[in-house]
Amino acid sequence: MHISSEFDSGNIKVVKADDASDIVLTIPNDNQSEFYQWFHFRLIGDVFETHNITITELAKSAYPDGWKDYQALASYDRHTWFRVPCEFDGDNLTFSITLEQPSVYFAYFIPYSYERHLDLIHDAQMALHCEHRFLGLTLDGRDMNMLVIGEETPTKKKIWVTARQHPGETMAQWCAEGLIYRLLDEQDGIARQLLEEAVFYIVPNMNPDGGARGHLRTNAVGTNLNREWANPTAEKSPEVLYVMNAMAETGVDMYLDLHGDEALPYNFVAGGEGNPSYDDRIAKLEDNFKQALLTATPEFQDTYGYPKDAPGEGNLTVAANAVGEKYHCLAYTVEMPFKDNANLPDEAFGWSVHRCQQLGEDLLVAVNAVVNDLR
Repeated sequence: MHISSEFDSGNIKVVKADDASDIVLTIPNDNQSEFYQWFHFRLIGDVFETHNITITELAKSAYPDGWKDYQALASYDRHTWFRVPCEFDGDNLTFSITLEQPSVYFAYFIPYSYERHLDLIHDAQMALHCEHRFLGLTLDGRDMNMLVIGEETPTKKKIWVTARQHPGETMAQWCAEGLIYRLLDEQDGIARQLLEEAVFYIVPNMNPDGGARGHLRTNAVGTNLNREWANPTAEKSPEVLYVMNAMAETGVDMYLDLHGDEALPYNFVAGGEGNPSYDDRIAKLEDNFKQALLTATPEFQDTYGYPKDAPGEGNLTVAANAVGEKYHCLAYTVEMPFKDNANLPDEAFGWSVHRCQQLGEDLLVAVNAVVNDLR
């Protein structure tokens, strides 16, 4: 029996693995950080033998409530990921699997590799109305990539989309992928109509270093990028600095920042009601966006989500708040579950790649509903 994590986004520490009936693991912290929750590892063992796995010391993980009712993900082929029933006692997550093949992968959510990210960028840039732009280098020396979709003209609305500031929230990039490919579909009416009115600036992976390192929430030096938007620095958060500089060059009329939530089993949005400049115009845009998305898909809901910020008390270090305030625009944080959508549960797969991608496509329906009122 062998357990390994020396691969893109791998993250696990073996405490005990002498007996398939009693495997004990822990999750290492993000580098220079107290955050830990993301795991991704490979188990090699005997076919038809049952392996009992415990991941321990989770009471002090980043989001202990995220383990309640959580089901781990497993894959034999790294394409189809299925849920494995788990039990959580407040500190230990336990699950069992009887191997059907000699090697299986486990992950906190379906991984989105750096290689797939590069494939996405280079496949998209081949489209006639898509351009790749290099923004700069991360602290580990990886490229920061942006896609510009649509013809840039002075009159078009500038719509920005970022994903995966928190690298373990891989559902964000799966969602961005669905959004990108719908925009690139020249036979799609929503895409064609949107690109008549707007140009999209999309950064599908804000944190490639953290993703490759197997981090949950931070970049190479332990910085939570979604708390850097008030004052990013080249030393701690160049990823945010690059994007803010690019936004200053283009302007922003609408912004979507794609994320995942460990604890809440729903898709929802968080708006800018706490921003000092929040007004009736922004409130109406938010309501129209939500109503259009509610109509477009039953995967979205507006009952469960984060508590509303009090007027003037929004956290302006957070991307959506900072961008919404600076450009006085509609700016939403879009959240997806690590677990499942409790309103439409799927016992076998939970919240999945296909559902992430479909939500990305459906987001464009809501964008189209408000695009003419953005300014």
